[in-house]
Amino acid sequence: MFDQINGMPVHALVVHAAVVFVPLLALMAIVFAVVPRWRARVGWAAVLLAVAAPATSWVATESGEELRERLVANGMSGPPLAAIDEHVGFGELTFYYSLGLGAVTLVMVFLALRRSERPLPRAAELGLAVIMVALAAVSGYYVFRTGDSGAQAVWGSSS
Repeated sequence: MFDQINGMPVHALVVHAAVVFVPLLALMAIVFAVVPRWRARVGWAAVLLAVAAPATSWVATESGEELRERLVANGMSGPPLAAIDEHVGFGELTFYYSLGLGAVTLVMVFLALRRSERPLPRAAELGLAVIMVALAAVSGYYVFRTGDSGAQAVWGSSS
């Protein structure tokens, strides 16, 4: 399912969506967390990205594992395989952190936007905001490390 489409590795097709959506989710989560007056305007985007970023990250991870299996079956081993394995590890961390960020963002949006019914206590709002900003930073870091390690595995060092 995640191996190829018309002979092209699915990973090469979907990885770019994750590279775009995960940082956008991180940015939107930070905005939602630290700029309360914008929450009503950006809540819909935060919800969409909270679903899209982990979903595309998961598909990129699954398709990457399929691609790795095909490369091993075709005889890849040694340092190139080690570079791919490092990339796979970063990809898995990107998925888990973006999933966590997506979940916390959905909770924060739900709780913040239902404020008229029952206001969120200030301490809970601050705690969720701190968690969102921390998860956004870690997700951004790992999407960068994943992309960089993937580029190094494919293209090698440019220095």
